[in-house]
Amino acid sequence: MIRVAVVGAKGRMGASVVQAVNDADDMQLSHTIDHGQDPAQINSDNTDVAVEFTVPSASLSNVLTLIAQGVDVVVGTTGWDEDKLEQVRQALANAPRADQSVFIAPNFAISAVLADHFAAQAAKYFESVEVVELHHPDKIDAPSGTAIHTAQAIAASRREAGFGPMPDGTVTDGGSRGQVVDGVHVHAVRLRGLNAHEEILLGNAGEQLVIRADSFDRGSFMQGVLLAVRKLRDGGYPGLNVGLDTFLDL
Repeated sequence: MIRVAVVGAKGRMGASVVQAVNDADDMQLSHTIDHGQDPAQINSDNTDVAVEFTVPSASLSNVLTLIAQGVDVVVGTTGWDEDKLEQVRQALANAPRADQSVFIAPNFAISAVLADHFAAQAAKYFESVEVVELHHPDKIDAPSGTAIHTAQAIAASRREAGFGPMPDGTVTDGGSRGQVVDGVHVHAVRLRGLNAHEEILLGNAGEQLVIRADSFDRGSFMQGVLLAVRKLRDGGYPGLNVGLDTFLDL
């Protein structure tokens, strides 16, 4: 049995993870931690893998604590920039175990990961690409970590293909063109009734390709979360790993 702790267990995603772990035949819930409780209660004596779903302002501290405790960590909280990732890498370099792992996923939905992968492949063949992400209004970050990751993958693919800047004759300053991530415009919609959705729009003269991924409820993320837990427990992924595509045959 894989002993799994959940940090952020009373949150919307954390509660879903608790239920998924309880339903899994090969897992046992070891600890549940929420706001105001010390994640240092979780250690290598009682937990194999911790799943961290909290908020961006707390996630880095939680992850660094869990690393110091000798526990592998699966992180679903968004808001990770390069500075935070580097702090995780440094902590892992001094971790109690040489093979210790941290896995961070911008999105745990298989459909979203495949959409991201397909968009990077398609971006080599289209002059224009933009990303639209749509979420429920209770989401605290915008644009989503998934959309930022998608835009970065698109930008890397375009650089590899030798593309320059995308055509854009807009002359108004700021406002409605969305955030620019590595030269890719990313638009965020927050609307009651939505859960988590992403569209990648790719255009050439006379043609358009739309790639869309829809997660209608939080259950869609659980397959990816449990896959990550199992992969870390099995070993072979020391250090920092980012993106569920790490575990998929893409």
